[in-house]
Order: sequence, then C-alpha cells, then structure tokens
Amino acid sequence: MDRKYKDIQFYKFCAYGFLKNLRFFEPFLILFFLEKGLSYFQIGILYSIMKISTNILEIPTGIVADSIGRRRSMVFSFSSYIISFFIFYISKSFYIFSLSMIIYAFGEAFRSGTHKAMILEYLKIKGWKGMKVFYYGNTRSCSQLGSAISSLIAASIVFYSGSYQSIFLASIIPYILDLILMLTYPKELDGELKEFNIENFKKSFSNVLKEFAISFKRINLLKSIFLTATYSGYYSAIKDFLQPVLKNFALALPIFIYLDNTKRSSIVIGITYFLIYLATSFFSRKSGYFSERFNNLFSPLIITMNLGFIFGIFSGILYEYNLYLFSIILYIGIYLIENLRRPIGVAYISDNINSNILASVLSVESQLKTILGAILVPLMGLIADKFDIGISLIVISSLLMLINFIFIKK
Repeated sequence: MDRKYKDIQFYKFCAYGFLKNLRFFEPFLILFFLEKGLSYFQIGILYSIMKISTNILEIPTGIVADSIGRRRSMVFSFSSYIISFFIFYISKSFYIFSLSMIIYAFGEAFRSGTHKAMILEYLKIKGWKGMKVFYYGNTRSCSQLGSAISSLIAASIVFYSGSYQSIFLASIIPYILDLILMLTYPKELDGELKEFNIENFKKSFSNVLKEFAISFKRINLLKSIFLTATYSGYYSAIKDFLQPVLKNFALALPIFIYLDNTKRSSIVIGITYFLIYLATSFFSRKSGYFSERFNNLFSPLIITMNLGFIFGIFSGILYEYNLYLFSIILYIGIYLIENLRRPIGVAYISDNINSNILASVLSVESQLKTILGAILVPLMGLIADKFDIGISLIVISSLLMLINFIFIKK
C-alpha cells in the first residue's frame, strides 16, 4: 500500500488491532475449560451463550452507540472485556463461566462492526474509498501480528505458571491500553449522534426483522451474505478445537518428557499459534493482490470457501489415522483461508449492495455468522464427546460443503 495512505490515524487503527488481539487466553481457552472438568459439549454451550448473547445485544448496544458515539462505545466494550477476564480468572463453575461469557458478549456487541465503521468513515472523509481491501487488509494484518506475539507470551505464562488460569489476568493489561487509545481517536469518527428514545429502540428491533426478511428475498443480498457469513461462521465454530489436536501432537513427541503435560503442550501450542498468526497476517495483507487475479470478487470467495471445507474434511481424516502433523497443517489452512477471504468479502458486499443499506446488510451478515457459529460449536462438541475431534471435524465440514453445493446449484 502506498505510503501516502499511512498517516497517524492508520497507525492508530493498526495499534488498536494489535492490542485487541493480545488475547493471551485464546490459544488455550478450550484446554482451560477441559482443565476445569468441562466436557466438549459444555464448552460448546459456553461458546453458544457468548455468540447468541452477542447477537441479541447488538441491537440495543447499536442504539446506545449511536447515542453516545463510537469512541465511547468502544471504551465501554473494553471495560466489559476487562471485567469478563477477571471473572474467568477467579471462577471455576460452569454457571459463573456462563455469566462471564455474557459480560464478554457485551464487549463484543459494543465493538462488533463499530471499529470497522470507523475505518470506513475515515476512508470516506479522506476520499480513499477505493482502498477498502488494501486498507482493511493491512490493518487486519496488524491484528494477526498481535495474535502471533500473543501466542508466544501466552505460552511463556502457561509454562512458568503451570496452569492456564493466569493468562486471563495478563490479558487485562493490553485491553486497558486499547481503552486509552480509543480516547485519542478524532471526534469526527463518532458518526452522527442520535438522541436515545424508546421509539428508536422498538424501531431498531423491527428493522432487524425486516432486514432479515429482505435479505432472504433478494438473491443478490442473499448471495453476498451467504458467501461471507457461511465460511466465517464455520471458522469461528471449529478454530479453537485445534488446541486439543496440538496437545495430542505435543504429548506424542519424544521431547521434553521430563516436563508435565501442561508445560510440554504449552511449548508446541505457543510456537504453532505464533506461526499461524504470522501466516494469517501475511495472507490478510496479500488479499488485495489475490483478488486482483480474478475478474470479479465472487470467484475467489467461492473457490476459497470450498477449499476450506476440503481442508477440514481431510484434516479430520488424517487425525483419525493419528497423522497429527499433517492434520494440523490442513487445519492451519482453514485459518489462512479465512484471513485471505475476509477483506475480499467485506469489499464484495460493499461493491454489490446499495450504500444506503450497507450498514444493515453488514449487520445481517454478522448476525448470520454468529447464529451459524452458535449452532455449529455445540454440535462439534457433542460429536467430539461421542467420538473424537477428527470425526467431528469431518461431519461439520462435510455438512457445510453439502449445503454450499446446494446453494450454488440453486
């Protein structure tokens, strides 16, 4: 991307993504829940609680954000995250974890789409709307770099503490820094402030239902939403199940056998996630160049979605034959594809939808992605409890690929 687009605000956007992704708990979240005695199905329910809560809360929090401004909305978001992390740190019960997931959902609901809207607003103000894929791809790349460094720090914390619990306490620090960063954003990114009233509240709920109805009646809208939301929902549902696969691989290696299982697995998991996020950072940054190889944005979205499902199927098959290394490589491919296609998906929607309803369509896309993830993750957990991770991955990936083929045919 040309240097003229990289002003101070660009680096603030990048810093936001970098700090936001210093979620030290992410590479170990499922292992943390397993350590607390939860089943895969219970873990799936916790994920669903968070996703569904986020979906429900996005409507009222969107109205509040319009009233108080995007910057204050982001400050409230990070405050919710911080409270959630602290509760995770001190609790051991499934029900308390559920409460923490709801508080975490408040953070997601206030943040979801808000920062993206601030970026798009900034590009509009500067007259750089044609740079959407490149600009968003570069800022997303910084987020992935944050995740890469986060993985190494998290692994070090787990290694020296011998447990997964302390990573939640450490996660509070970068979120306090991001909260402060939000206060330095220019006021013009707040958007048009609207007075809060109950009529607007009711109207927003009504509009969401209308948006869903419109989206499923108009084929162009449905195609745009489906192409981006389906794979993102699949990715969000299955991505963290890589953790037990990595742990099994780590314990099968004839190295560091003098260490306990938690410390042994932390080394492999930390390094692997570091490499994953370095790779996803690169793929996100190159999404603009990748999309230029096609005559339209539809083709790369279809190709990458099918390829991702194929990776999932064969990763599960290889896992069943205890070929953990090859299974992990294909599993990582699912991560890479999501970060390659996500900036393309955002640009595809904005290019094919009237700008007057763009915000509504992005909202529906986000909700559909969340709903799909909320359905898939407990299903993934249930199958994993009944059989194992490999079978679960095969079933979920095959189901999504079948639905994809039916959609394309119709």
